[in-house]
Amino acid sequence: MALFRKAWLWIHQKWTHLFLLKDRPHSIALGVGLGMFWGFTPFLGLKTLLAMGTARLFRGNVVASAIAVQLHDVVFPIAPWLLYWEYRVGFWLISRPHHFPLREGHVADLKMADWLHWKMVVNIGPPLLAGSLLVAVPTGLISYALMLRYLERREAKRAAVRPLDEFPGV
Repeated sequence: MALFRKAWLWIHQKWTHLFLLKDRPHSIALGVGLGMFWGFTPFLGLKTLLAMGTARLFRGNVVASAIAVQLHDVVFPIAPWLLYWEYRVGFWLISRPHHFPLREGHVADLKMADWLHWKMVVNIGPPLLAGSLLVAVPTGLISYALMLRYLERREAKRAAVRPLDEFPGV
């Protein structure tokens, strides 16, 4: 139970950090959308750098993109199943006529050298990327839209209260 509490506190801390950023709502929302997009791709060691780079390129908030990738890593315990599902869907999308991959052998029979071989990357890469984009694009767009809506509402509430703050003697 302590593990779930620590995880919840970590998520809450990162979420709170997003709202302490001093930037335009569009910029923060764009950073979050790009971070969630890159979080669903199979580029395991490069997600944060890719998210920060694209956020910089499109004038989004770089810190928000890094935080969103970290928040996405909450799904790490189910990542193998998610990647497997993305591979199967991507294989179905790419194959003509459409069909799911045949089960050839057992994954547990593969050695680490088999996974790192270039033939494995060439065979698994395109379907995995196609399937991950099918999940990443809608997730990124929805994350952007929800965050932008929330931040704009928050900004409007602050603007409604601000005129009273401008007159300290009142």
